[in-house]
Amino acid sequence: MASTHRAPIEEHPDLMELRARHDRAAATPRAQMIEALALITGLYLAASPWIAGFNGFTTLAVTNLIAGIAYMLLLGGLGNSYERTHSMAWAAAAIGIWTCVAPWVVAGDVAHTRSITSNLITGVIATLLALAAASAARDHDTRRSDTGRSARGSMT
Repeated sequence: MASTHRAPIEEHPDLMELRARHDRAAATPRAQMIEALALITGLYLAASPWIAGFNGFTTLAVTNLIAGIAYMLLLGGLGNSYERTHSMAWAAAAIGIWTCVAPWVVAGDVAHTRSITSNLITGVIATLLALAAASAARDHDTRRSDTGRSARGSMT
């Protein structure tokens, strides 16, 4: 019986090319800007009850604290492990939408001008940043494919 030696999956050419593509996407100024703004947005969301002055509304304060930390964890790893976390941007978009509706959904009478204004603005920004992060890889792949096609077309 002949034995065959198989290379580990980490050395597969397709997987290596995929990792290289994600590394290139994470190294772009656009991806770095999205990550930095997302971290700031998540930090503000977590601290917003104390910054905007509605920390007396305990349910919304705790909700914003948890949502802000989760948002930072989801979008904060884009630079370190883009290939594993870029799809989590969709979950971050859900957190942004949740932030917009939270003042009316959480228990208690927390829907006041400061909490509504803070959550709506932060939620819209968080959702837009998450959508931008989700589309970053697709945009990078599209530009790369167009460049590759035009280079191949000029060779023939």
